[in-house]
Amino acid sequence: MRETPAPGDPAARRPAGAGEKWFVLGVVGVGTFMSALDGSVVNIAIPLIQRHYGATIGDVSWVVTAYLLAISSLLLAFGRLGDMWGYKGVYSAGYAVFGAGSLLSGLAPDLGALVAARALQGVGASMLMAIAPALIATSFPAAERGRALGLQATLTYAGLTVGPSLGGWIAGRFGWHWVFLVGVPVSAAGGLLALAVLKDGGRRVRQRFDLPGAGLLAAGLTAILLALSRGETWGWRSPAVTVLLAGGGLLLALFVVQERRAADPMMPLWLLGRPAFAGGVAAAYLQYTVVFMLTFLLPFYLQGLRGLSPQQAGAVMTAQPVAMVAVAAASGWLSDRVGSRLPATAGMAALGAGLWLMARAGIQTSPGDLMARLGLVGLGSGLFTAPNNSAILGAAPRDRQGVASGLLAAARNVGMVTGVALAGSLFAFLRGRLLAAGADPGGAFLAAFRATVLVAVGLAAAGALLSLLRPDTEGDGRRGEARG
Repeated sequence: MRETPAPGDPAARRPAGAGEKWFVLGVVGVGTFMSALDGSVVNIAIPLIQRHYGATIGDVSWVVTAYLLAISSLLLAFGRLGDMWGYKGVYSAGYAVFGAGSLLSGLAPDLGALVAARALQGVGASMLMAIAPALIATSFPAAERGRALGLQATLTYAGLTVGPSLGGWIAGRFGWHWVFLVGVPVSAAGGLLALAVLKDGGRRVRQRFDLPGAGLLAAGLTAILLALSRGETWGWRSPAVTVLLAGGGLLLALFVVQERRAADPMMPLWLLGRPAFAGGVAAAYLQYTVVFMLTFLLPFYLQGLRGLSPQQAGAVMTAQPVAMVAVAAASGWLSDRVGSRLPATAGMAALGAGLWLMARAGIQTSPGDLMARLGLVGLGSGLFTAPNNSAILGAAPRDRQGVASGLLAAARNVGMVTGVALAGSLFAFLRGRLLAAGADPGGAFLAAFRATVLVAVGLAAAGALLSLLRPDTEGDGRRGEARG
């Protein structure tokens, strides 16, 4: 069902005024930084949580898995709700839910309660992540969209950069509970800012929420992501993983059928027929896949093979997010002036080059040399992200910015899980084959590491090709309003 946007509707909203748009970016920035910080700060506390509850590594890993599953499965649904009901309400509620999850996580009496609270926290993070890019895209004119998205990406990378060190300091000084509890006042401040600054875009009263579609997508994504995240632990040929993958695939197929027949589909499938939109989403998925392939393997290489201490390894790994922070804002500014296609292509190419150099790293490669190579990986990621995000949002009509934002965030999260699962499985398989053939452990490790990273290089090359072949999208979003 197509309808003409009514006054006050999100679809009819014009970019915010000169001052208002920067306040919107500030509100979005608080949520962006907080979500990124939480994603990286908790990992440092996992060993402390394990000892506190006397849990196994497999059991305590659900503290991370539950959060990730909740985020990924609900992104598109919350994006659609934002398009229908207005972004202010969904985004403000996201702060409240995230804060409640943070409080319950810090007060959790047992591991089961902590996992449930982390899932609730993930619901709130999903609301924030799904709506944030849509708020920016509808508040800034197309000529400034890349710059604004670049600043948002800078805050994301800043949160990822300071998270491990901040989390270690908080957990060491006050206890692991406070790693979660610090999110409560930040969420309260962000929620109050959102209520004070954001405008209520109104509700599309004649549209209905596609509840069957939302349920099928959430269940299908949860099944597949659960299989990918637990496959190495349960065994890729185990009945549980097989059932989850097959069931998840069937549910996603039913989701496509539902979207074709729904009067008000949650995700209009015709959007995927736009080369700029589909190519941008696919490239984002590949970027996060290859980055997390390296992110997963790097600590094992640095600490296991090279013998660096955790502090030394952390210092080396910091080079990547620092480079992202340095270039993210500039890449968005550049895409506003030359279009999104060339900066995104150059960024993915630089990312691939950095991965290729990492694949050539050996036992004697100096820490400084490793930091330079990781800096190139970070530079490529930072150069790619804002232009590619701008291309995706520019290809979507204004009344579907929430759906576009949700799909972009889903591509990011699914890419992360895919990267970890692919790297872990491929590395284990190759190393096992080499050890069985009589290779020494160090040589088998290095050969498997190099081969796995070279697979990531190939995927990055595919992402660069996708970015190069897709068209620029400046103005596509405005042209799409007629179809939305």
